[in-house]
Amino acid sequence: MSLIISKKLIEFSFNYHPALYIPIRNHWYKDYKPLPYPKTQSEREAAAAKYGLSISEYQVYPDDGTGLGDYPVVSTVSAAQRDAFYPWDYPETRKNYGEPIHKDFDMICEERYDVDAKHRIPGWLQWFQFIAVLGGFFSIQYLMDRCKMFPGQLPKQYPLQGQIHYLFEEHPSNGK
Repeated sequence: MSLIISKKLIEFSFNYHPALYIPIRNHWYKDYKPLPYPKTQSEREAAAAKYGLSISEYQVYPDDGTGLGDYPVVSTVSAAQRDAFYPWDYPETRKNYGEPIHKDFDMICEERYDVDAKHRIPGWLQWFQFIAVLGGFFSIQYLMDRCKMFPGQLPKQYPLQGQIHYLFEEHPSNGK
């Protein structure tokens, strides 16, 4: 019964009030939105307490219009670089409860990009190899485009060359 009611509520909100679809379907709350950029010391202290940081640890992103507000600057450490054997509250993301997450957390979580990884091949060489392979394929295509390869065709062969094998006129033996 509750599944039917929630389905009807979602259909109602999506069809008639699309602005209500976000908080119902995606569980958006006003508490998750960062507050405006702190301007006074008391606002900085309140924001630091909100994120569970001390005043000395609390640094704010510059107010450049990106909308980050009072969200703290968190060090860029990929989840893959964190200790796997530590008893994390959320071991799948290697985070503890109440710990502020990085603004690009969706990019640096464990199954995604590792910002601290040391690659065996440098990036410039990877790009060079990529361009070289594509250039090789395109050059082969360009050079071989002049040499058309298709099965040869000869004129159609008929038995008894020079004789007419069919006519489009009506035959006199039809009797019409």
